[in-house]
Amino acid sequence: MRRRSILRLGAAGLTALGVTLFVGWWQVDGPGAPERPRSALPLPLSEMAFDLTDHEGKPVGPETLIGRPSMVFFGFTYCPDVCPTTLSDISGWLEAMGADAGGLEVVFVTVDPERDTVEAMAEYVGYFHPAIRGWTGPEAQVRQAADGFRATFEKVATEGGGYTMDHTASVFLFDEAGRFVSTIDYHEARETAVPKIRRAIDRKTEATG
Repeated sequence: MRRRSILRLGAAGLTALGVTLFVGWWQVDGPGAPERPRSALPLPLSEMAFDLTDHEGKPVGPETLIGRPSMVFFGFTYCPDVCPTTLSDISGWLEAMGADAGGLEVVFVTVDPERDTVEAMAEYVGYFHPAIRGWTGPEAQVRQAADGFRATFEKVATEGGGYTMDHTASVFLFDEAGRFVSTIDYHEARETAVPKIRRAIDRKTEATG
């Protein structure tokens, strides 16, 4: 009798967990998610125009991302918490996906090109998953890239004459055709983040048949 009660409790717990995850998906990325104004959505990559340099010194731009699903995050190497946390999260998501992660372009775009040189970006991304690429360039080009992604950033003065950067903390997902798929929020659970990434990859599969 006691065993049956334990089994019932366990089944009820699993059911509740399943309902919770489903409701979370429905509200965050499913049919129940709030509609965003079209003007707030990132442009398709094919409609963006910017010229940057990756951490190996190679020229890159929106065309670099078209042809493979992509994941893009804006931040800076002097960031005390959001950026290292997000890049660590991204590294964990990629590891959780195993071989499937090999089909993704994963890019960390600096919003602080004054300090984030090619060399600084190369050193910084080296602390995270090897799939992550670092992009930098002139501030005007970084600003143009951010505008296309509908990301924002601004310099904020700190005591002692220094500065930090306020910036959008979301991760942007695009399919292989360069169409916006979804965002992953700061500190979003792996249980919802990884399915969003797989959704971008699934669109790639559908496109290639």
